[in-house]
Amino acid sequence: MAKEIVNRVANSKLKTFDLEEIYPEGKRVVFDIKDWLYQELILKETDFRNFVENHNWSQYKNSFVAISCSADAIIPSWAFMLVASKITPFANKVVVGNLELLETVIYQELISFLDLKPFLNCPVIIKGCANKPIPNSAYSFLIEKLQPIAKSIMFGEACSTVPLYKAK
Repeated sequence: MAKEIVNRVANSKLKTFDLEEIYPEGKRVVFDIKDWLYQELILKETDFRNFVENHNWSQYKNSFVAISCSADAIIPSWAFMLVASKITPFANKVVVGNLELLETVIYQELISFLDLKPFLNCPVIIKGCANKPIPNSAYSFLIEKLQPIAKSIMFGEACSTVPLYKAK
């Protein structure tokens, strides 16, 4: 007579949080102002403003945009602000920086507005494997939100977790 196999994980109060599930869909774009500089080094205000006025900003509709300059040039802050002011009406999110900063800001905002009541006094596993570009900082933002309410926090998969926190 064989014993019935019981899935203790499925029957436990254990909750899994997958950051990939809250990943917002949309194209990620790096907007490099290098091409709008004179010899990729100098910002000429009149030329720069002409480029800004004549650019098709609607192409960034529903995109997440990181504004940067890959050239080793000194760019005044107002130039980034001017570009941001034109992209903002179309894009979902705009930051000055690289794609990693963009993802960090996206996750910081998403996590700050999460309703985590379902995780109250529960053991939580933060899923570790992801196919999307989840920055390491997103995990720390999530720990910051979960730690005051969770019974315990682990990282990984239900079959192989690393303990991170246990309430006293």
